[in-house]
Parts: sequence; structure tokens; C-alpha cells
Amino acid sequence: MPRTLIRKNPSNFKTLPLFVEATPEGLSYQSVGMPLNFSQTLQRRRPVTVTDTERFSLELANLGVSVRLTLHWQNRDYWVLVRQRRQDRGDVVLKLISGYVPAHELNLPLHTAIQEIAEECLLETPEGWLGGRFNDTWLPAPYSSALHYREALPFRLTPLSGSARPVRCAKMQLIERPRAYVHLPTASLQLIYDLRLDVPKEAKSLSLFHVDERLEGDQLVARLDRKRPDLYLMPLQDGQPMAELYTLKKDQLYPASTRGLYLAESFAQQEGWLVRDERIRWKDWVRQQGLSPPGKDSGLARLRGKAKQLLKKIVPRKKVSS
Repeated sequence: MPRTLIRKNPSNFKTLPLFVEATPEGLSYQSVGMPLNFSQTLQRRRPVTVTDTERFSLELANLGVSVRLTLHWQNRDYWVLVRQRRQDRGDVVLKLISGYVPAHELNLPLHTAIQEIAEECLLETPEGWLGGRFNDTWLPAPYSSALHYREALPFRLTPLSGSARPVRCAKMQLIERPRAYVHLPTASLQLIYDLRLDVPKEAKSLSLFHVDERLEGDQLVARLDRKRPDLYLMPLQDGQPMAELYTLKKDQLYPASTRGLYLAESFAQQEGWLVRDERIRWKDWVRQQGLSPPGKDSGLARLRGKAKQLLKKIVPRKKVSS
């Protein structure tokens, strides 16, 4: 049975509409109007149109933030995706860890991104749940009233290379250079930060879970469902994604089906500063990326085979006495 971790009053959340100006050289945004609560923000997320993909100015409903999180575990790299039933759009997708940026963090969306990792990506060991650090700053432990967090052995977050085109809040350039796009169907500006999560080598029997808030009546409720971890790992090989998905339970990777799967719009094609699609089919994204669908001999299996061959070369076989 899913375990309730926290309940929130959605009316406590406030954000601000944005005025966005884009040129081929960069994009800037600033807040306009009065603060909006969650329901008011959803009402404003209606499709908008833009003719020039590189140069425009318009008002948008909100600022959203996502994290392309590269998880480093047992000497392998994986992208982290999470499953979400999007109540406002009536679909189910795999997406990057993401959330709405509150009004008081519009000029520091990186802080929101880090908090979203703490809330949505949970790492469990037999001794408890792992906390995290970003450089010298501890991440919040949002479910400490319900879960036991380990005081030692934190995972570590570090920034990876950012986007080539600068993004500014008013005149201040955002640190860590997020990728930006305007999502036309929801009239929102979306920022994507590229971060790396290093799992400590001492963390054994690791399991990964996704927790997300759902609007239930007049409350936002976050629940942990062990039967549906809802967090998926996409292996990387030489920095490039492989067309495979796995869940992780007690240090074991389990293949996940991609049949009928959709990815969120952050995986769809971007034209200039614009993304026009609501979602993209997994098989279409795989084709666009030029990836090969996994066969019976999956990429991870091939890598394990190569590792065994390498081990045989390094460790000489014992001679059998005649």
C-alpha cells in the first residue's frame, strides 16, 4: 500500500507570469503582474503562437525547471527519468525531474532544480535513505518526518557543461547556463539544468524511487509506492543514450518495457527557442536520435561480456595439474 509522506496546501504556492524576450544571441525573462497560486497558473497555461523561432517577445504563464540528471553508479552513467501522470494534460509520460519555480526563486531557478531532485529522486539503502550535497550545500530532506535519512554517506551533485546561449533573469545571467525553450502548448518558459549525481561507492543494495505530488481535493499529497518505483535509468555509452530503460532494486537492474511509451516535450525537437509538441513517442525519439532498439543481447549485457573478457586477460587462469 502506498505510504503518504507529506501533505501540502497548494494555495501556499505562488509564482509569477513572465515577459520573455528572445534573440538569436540569448533569452531574457522578468516577472510581470501579480502572484498566482497553483490553480490560477494552470488556467493561464493555454497555447500561444510565435512565428519567428529565434526572435520574439511575449507574456507567458510561468517558469518551469527540469534537470537532465546523470547518475553515476558502479562506474556507469545513466540518465534519470521519472513517470508522471499529468493531470492538467490527461496523459502519462516519462520526463526529466521537474517542477514549477516559485515566485521567490525566479532569479535563482537552480535552487528549485536542486530541491526537485531532493523531492523526486529517492535513494534507499538498508541503513536508510541517502541525503545529498550540491558543492558545500546540503540538500533538504523533505520527507524527514516519514523517512529515516542517513546522516553520513551523502550523494553528491555537481554541474555539467551548460548551454552555449545565455539566459538572463532581467539583466542577471543565470549560473550553470541552463538550456531554455518556450513550450507553446502550455505558454511556459522551461529551463533544463545539466547535473551529475555521484552515488557513494559505500552505498550497497541501492534502490531508486520516484515520489511526486498529486492534487487530491484541496491538498497536494506525496506518496511512496514500493510496487511502482516510477524511476527509470537510461544507460549512456560514451556520453550518448542507449535505447534501454531499467529500474534499480537492491543493486539489481531490471529491464522496463518501452511499448506504447511517450516521453515529455523536453525530448521533442526544438526549433530555435521553441518546442511545439506536447510529447513524443519513444520509438520516434529513438529513431530521431539514430539509436538502435535493444535486441535480446542488450547493451548492458554486451558491456558485461566485455568486462568478463577484460577480467580474463587481467587475471590469469590457474593451471590444472595433470
